[in-house]
Amino acid sequence: MSFTSNRAAVALTTLVVLSGCSSIMDGDKVNYKTEGGTKVVALDIPPDLTQLTRDTRYAVPGGSVTASSMGVRPVAPVAATAAKQVNDVRIERDGKQRWLVVNRSADVVWPIVQGFWKENGFEYVIEQQQIGLLETEWAENRAKIPQDFLRRSLGKVLDGLYSSGERDKFRTRIERNSTGGVDIFVTHRGMSEEYKDQSKSGTIWVPRPNDPELEAEFLSRLMIKLGVSAEQAKAGITPQETVANKTTLVTKGGATLLNIPDSFDVAWRRVGLALDRTGFTVEDRDRAQGIYFVRYVDTSSKEEKGFFSKMFSGSTPDAGPVKYRIAVRKTDNTAEVTVQNAAGTTENSPVSQRILKLLADDLR
Repeated sequence: MSFTSNRAAVALTTLVVLSGCSSIMDGDKVNYKTEGGTKVVALDIPPDLTQLTRDTRYAVPGGSVTASSMGVRPVAPVAATAAKQVNDVRIERDGKQRWLVVNRSADVVWPIVQGFWKENGFEYVIEQQQIGLLETEWAENRAKIPQDFLRRSLGKVLDGLYSSGERDKFRTRIERNSTGGVDIFVTHRGMSEEYKDQSKSGTIWVPRPNDPELEAEFLSRLMIKLGVSAEQAKAGITPQETVANKTTLVTKGGATLLNIPDSFDVAWRRVGLALDRTGFTVEDRDRAQGIYFVRYVDTSSKEEKGFFSKMFSGSTPDAGPVKYRIAVRKTDNTAEVTVQNAAGTTENSPVSQRILKLLADDLR
């Protein structure tokens, strides 16, 4: 007991000294630290979608134009609303969606964006320059932990003693546009730790809603990283307006599809963001043909493993991910989204309907 008491006294003295000489990011909205190599206790509920390693690359058959070759083959310009120009960086919006348009080449922008997330405390699980995709590891926003005297001080000595009970990850997609610059999209996914039942004997990690304000915060910070002043970046990120949802699941010719009453340009962008937010692994995209090449693991009929044991340990699922194509087609004044197999044949299986339902839920 004496040893424990002495150690506690030393720790308390250290806390008092530390508390008088520094503070951590008071008033800041975000303060992330990636879990990195920390071993996380296996929990109970995984997401439906798989995460792959950095070096996955899908070779598209037929010589179609892919994301990596879009710099040499122009595509139709993306229609948008409410643009605010700041030098060669502007933010554009369409309804609740926001993204950056940068009049610089993809080769110039990539290292800036790559360094940006590392500077903000993140590591990567996907880092693929050839398709313009970066995805961070799960990380905790320490700014959400109440910073009273004791917690602020203990956090300096025993980092991780307190937890917000939430984890976030971000995906950044850099697409070449028709003007020679790039469009940059940032999407957020979140998890929260909840009790399994009323006994509170254990916890599980469950998905929580996408946070548009976190996306806006990092878009604003990225603008500053790209050379925009803090005042201009803040002015560019305005509150989101409410837009009526018109996306519906319909049956046509005996097959289920997703109907989006928007132009192809808008539908293409919305589907891409929905794929990012719901965690699909997008291996390539061919905008000219309206196809996203993705991988998906259906876990509905299998015993589910712990979420963080899959995300952090790198364990391999019992059944590997299956390749699909998400096809966006223009029809009259609307766009239709279907699921195809790897050979390009439209599917109407329970899995394809499950994929469409996931997309429809996010687009609402």
